[in-house]
Amino acid sequence: MNLRGIVAVSGRPGLYKLVGQNKAGYVLESLDEKKVKIVANISTTKLASLEDITIYGEEQEIKLIDVLGKIDATKANIPDAKADGNALRKYFLEVAEGHDQEKVYASDMKKILSWYNLLKDLPLFTEEAPGAVVEGAKADDKADLKAKATTPKAKPTNAKAPTAKSAPAKKASMTSKKGV
Repeated sequence: MNLRGIVAVSGRPGLYKLVGQNKAGYVLESLDEKKVKIVANISTTKLASLEDITIYGEEQEIKLIDVLGKIDATKANIPDAKADGNALRKYFLEVAEGHDQEKVYASDMKKILSWYNLLKDLPLFTEEAPGAVVEGAKADDKADLKAKATTPKAKPTNAKAPTAKSAPAKKASMTSKKGV
């Protein structure tokens, strides 16, 4: 599931795709049928990326991507987003096992189900996230992908390589500034 660039905007219903950024703010396009484009002010608008959203858990936080995946796996018995709180809580015990029942409100569950209903028909819902490792890949392939991701690329320089006749380079002194 590729949720990169999909955001929730504080004070606005629905989900938006991050299209770009300009001086005034972020350029967003709604994911509904209308495809409305808005510019969200950088200083006053809060954006939450769906990739980064987690749900309170009793032991550890649960990623929204995992919950949406479980909702998609149980397509048959998804309650309506406007259902009563007891039906939603009962359903979320199945799809978000271990969520903190005191901190996760019915309004949060309604929001997650409405987000799922917006995302389920989009092509990005079924495509792999960039940088994600495929489940069927071998352990060696995973290690190679991890090594490539963590290995920094060498930057080209215009400096010539030192020759045997040149004097050794002086050591640079390291200083640190506190409070930076």
